[in-house]
Amino acid sequence: MERRLAAILAADVAGYGRLMGVDEDGTLSALRAHREVAVGLIATHRGLVFGGASDSLVAEFPGAVEAIHCAVEIQLEMDERNEPVPQDRRLQFRVGLNIGNATVEAGNLLGDGVDIALRVRELAEPGGICVTRNLYLQARHNVSVTFESLGHHPIGDIADPVSIYRVLLGGARRRPRIVRWLQSIRHHKV
Repeated sequence: MERRLAAILAADVAGYGRLMGVDEDGTLSALRAHREVAVGLIATHRGLVFGGASDSLVAEFPGAVEAIHCAVEIQLEMDERNEPVPQDRRLQFRVGLNIGNATVEAGNLLGDGVDIALRVRELAEPGGICVTRNLYLQARHNVSVTFESLGHHPIGDIADPVSIYRVLLGGARRRPRIVRWLQSIRHHKV
């Protein structure tokens, strides 16, 4: 087993069960397309996808800045993809980010760092991103997004409450499509 400190992204689709109940085929088709985009953006930001059952994704990044940039791009891309879709049929990811201990075992990323990222994800609103204080402290001066403190929250069976920040996406800007395309080509050639 290899144990390491990692920036961890956990994402899932808000209201996935309801969406499946309304239109299973359409939801699965949209999920495949959204997941493909998210996995591509994760790779572009030097991330590695470890898991993802049903509507969820777990990925590891070499640092907090890459993780935040990727999460923001995923949410902005999903916003754009959802524009023509009726509000009640949109697939919107909730994203949680954390820096913590992780262990790679049998192709899975495990550990309390991952568990915390999964719990923080549950605090994010549909289309939103929440991060732990330790990730916020690593990234705040190196990213061009605004953070809002949400205070301390109990997280699962973690002894102490965790300080959580919400990423405010209102001022975030996407890289032009051509830049994203060139970066994805460069990544796939490697």
